[in-house]
Amino acid sequence: MSDELAQAYLLKAVHAFRRRLIVVSPEFVILAANCPEMAGCADTFVGKACYRVFHERETPCRNCAVEEVLTAGRPVLRPKTDETLDASRMPCYYAYPILDGRRIEAVVSMDFDLPTRSGLEAKLQETNIFLRNLILSAVDGVIAADKAGRILIFNQAAADVFGYPVEDALDNLNISDIYPEEQEHEVMAMLRSDSHGGKGKLRSYQVDVLTQAGERVPISLNAAIIYNEGREVATIGFFHDLREKLEMEKELKSAQLQLLQSEKMASLGKLSAGVAHQLNNPLGSITLYTKLVLEDYDLSDDAKDDLNRILKDAQRCRDTVKELLEFTRQTRHFMRTQDINRALLRTLFLIENQTLFHNITIEKQLMEDLPQVVCDIQQINHVFMNLILNAGQAMEGKGRLAITTATAGTGERVTIQFADSGPGMPDAIKPRIFEPFFTTKDEGQGTGLGLSLVYGIVESHGGTIRVVDNTGGGARFIIELPVGSADTGGENG
Repeated sequence: MSDELAQAYLLKAVHAFRRRLIVVSPEFVILAANCPEMAGCADTFVGKACYRVFHERETPCRNCAVEEVLTAGRPVLRPKTDETLDASRMPCYYAYPILDGRRIEAVVSMDFDLPTRSGLEAKLQETNIFLRNLILSAVDGVIAADKAGRILIFNQAAADVFGYPVEDALDNLNISDIYPEEQEHEVMAMLRSDSHGGKGKLRSYQVDVLTQAGERVPISLNAAIIYNEGREVATIGFFHDLREKLEMEKELKSAQLQLLQSEKMASLGKLSAGVAHQLNNPLGSITLYTKLVLEDYDLSDDAKDDLNRILKDAQRCRDTVKELLEFTRQTRHFMRTQDINRALLRTLFLIENQTLFHNITIEKQLMEDLPQVVCDIQQINHVFMNLILNAGQAMEGKGRLAITTATAGTGERVTIQFADSGPGMPDAIKPRIFEPFFTTKDEGQGTGLGLSLVYGIVESHGGTIRVVDNTGGGARFIIELPVGSADTGGENG
């Protein structure tokens, strides 16, 4: 047989080989290719990097048989999956060098099965491709790791949650890096127990994970241990980001509380209007006839003291009725664009010299060029007066009150904050402070209508008010009001 005929048979044998066989340069560039499952692969792949063509990577693959041949200078047999799995039952790569003297001119790489599964290989390959695409396109993060914690699967959704590039995660990330220190072993312990979905399974477990930037992210985790002949060989987890869901639940709860408060205010407003008008007439009579008695009769000092006490208590009742009438907002509102900083300074001018504030340091951090707000300035002054006096009383005339103005969002809202250094507010009280007639003051020291009135005024202006704990102690009231255009004006009934 001639050499030419022998070479022809050899080429036919290569083309008849039913596994992928490629020749690559030391730079991983494909020099020749025979891929029975891909028609025309030689023309398509020659001249391109093998790791880019077959694995869509930007760098050589981990555990690359070709790379080991170039390093060791000898043939290499390597399983396709991680070496912690059973190599005798997994598809393998085989690579060997083509030598020019002692120099490696190129490397031949082929794959085959141990043992051969020729009858199922086409179906297996099709299934593997489908499963790979399914995992990579999943909307939830999918991460698989071997027993040592090395990442085997890391899809794009996982990259979006954790902030690691896919290739960086596959090459450098350990599964323990994504959990806070106190939870590092908790997930595996729960997976191995029978209490969370059965042994080797964990269903809908909420846990925090760490992003590349160190941010804690709440996720819902469904995870499982992968077994091979009864041995743990890997774990896989599906990570669903809960940030958006939790934020929506928080906003919904806040909206529900605001709605409940609005309903309470509306119901009490109707009741208060009727009660206030009914009380005004007898209170006027009590005041008038008490004054007449004091003027027309020669009374003892004790009697005069008693009548003056009646006048004082009647006046206190009239003040409460006045608050009730204001609370129901039966007067017309004059809405104009107003300078909130100027309104705050005017209010402070009226009260900061009172005895209550002699030992209170008032810090003003007012934003320059603060956008104007459409409001009834008399009502807004009442809001500021009430909150400042409440802060002074909470601090018992000694401490620090910080008043801050700024813009919120993209500048469409103005925020006004009152932060005191008082004792703060217990969590059990916060949900009720804007309820009518709810007060923590001693009997006779307050009606419980002040903050309800504040709430009603702010709400009628399209704003919001809330209270939070102040950094370093005390309470912080935060008001947000919508910015108005300069030409807005008129009256609102």
